[in-house]
Amino acid sequence: MSGAGLHWRALEGLYASAPINQMFRSRLDIVGEGHSRITFDVEPDSFHAAGAAHGTIYFKMLDDAAFYAANTLVTDRFLLTTSFNLLLSKPIKGGTIVAEGRWVSGRRRVLVAESRLVDEEGDEVGRGTGTFMRSRIALSGLPGYVVPTAPGPTGPGPTGTA
Repeated sequence: MSGAGLHWRALEGLYASAPINQMFRSRLDIVGEGHSRITFDVEPDSFHAAGAAHGTIYFKMLDDAAFYAANTLVTDRFLLTTSFNLLLSKPIKGGTIVAEGRWVSGRRRVLVAESRLVDEEGDEVGRGTGTFMRSRIALSGLPGYVVPTAPGPTGPGPTGTA
């Protein structure tokens, strides 16, 4: 696995370890540089009084998808959301939703990424654009950011034993 691939797996672990994500049935997959996908289930316990997903669900998943897409390009620091704009285009009445994140621009101090939510019918139900900046927080210092170790060589060692 490449260095980038190891970073991406560590980002997935970071997402899974965040206490807030214990409240959501979701999974992050980094699908390539600048691309993320979060698959999550929307159930009635996240509905507002009119029977559809509350806007906090839209924001959380759109922000996270854009954030992680951007953080694929930054291997040493945790990013912080500095602004995020939302467009909610269709009520989510439940089911499995996919948040797709895509890095747009910037690589140094500020990065821009966008995301969209797609429901089970393939309809876009929300869209967002965010700006993210490097923090002083080292990724390597966060307990959930664990870079998988590359497997060592297999076979007999120099003395003929494994």
